[in-house]
Amino acid sequence: MEKPRQYRLSKSESLFVRGPLTRLKNLFFTFKVQYNFIRAFQKMHFIGPCVTVFGSARFGPETEHYKSAEKIGAEIAKLGFTVMTGGGPGVMEAANKGAYEAGGYSVGSNIVLPIEQKPNPYLHKWIYIPYFFVRKVILIKYSYAFVVMPGGIGTLDELFEALTLIQNKIINNFPIVIFDTEYHKELYHHIQVMSQNESISPEDMSLLFVTDSVEELIEHLKKHAIKKFGLKKQEYKPQRWFG
Repeated sequence: MEKPRQYRLSKSESLFVRGPLTRLKNLFFTFKVQYNFIRAFQKMHFIGPCVTVFGSARFGPETEHYKSAEKIGAEIAKLGFTVMTGGGPGVMEAANKGAYEAGGYSVGSNIVLPIEQKPNPYLHKWIYIPYFFVRKVILIKYSYAFVVMPGGIGTLDELFEALTLIQNKIINNFPIVIFDTEYHKELYHHIQVMSQNESISPEDMSLLFVTDSVEELIEHLKKHAIKKFGLKKQEYKPQRWFG
């Protein structure tokens, strides 16, 4: 497991997106991005098929959102999936905790932020990533399904990133489950408005499954992830010469 270290919020990403830099600074930035990608790929290579759970860092253990995420994490782990989250507190911690205590495997892709974000204690493996776009690649790259719990702007960003990649056939048609119909009712209504106004195709609505039932969620994953893609739990052994 990666040893905790002192990390600072990356200023290079912020500078990079503000406008043109010198060619040399652009080149150095791409080297940093490449290093973080390679490091993340090496760290996460043997984690097995994942389900990524998205959700807010701000819901504590006393909330129903936390309790639901904990139960969902446990049930996903029992299917044989690795549970991946952003690695922080709140809903992320709850999903990792559920998987960890159910005897499953629990990993986190942690972003370096000035507030809130630090690895929760229920991770078998985690990695610090200083760039948002690198982190989103890792959260999606290893997963065969995505569960969207109540969250904020970051959670919506992750939801629509996954939807966009599936819609444009960049990744396979992996199941996306939105959990908690009451919390997400305005969001789902707006997606329906998009469909009615033909800014998305009507068949894009089929990419989403909305439910309040953990049992329905698990059955959906069995049908649209495990059975559809022929997944089997695998044991991987790293080769020594690859580190």
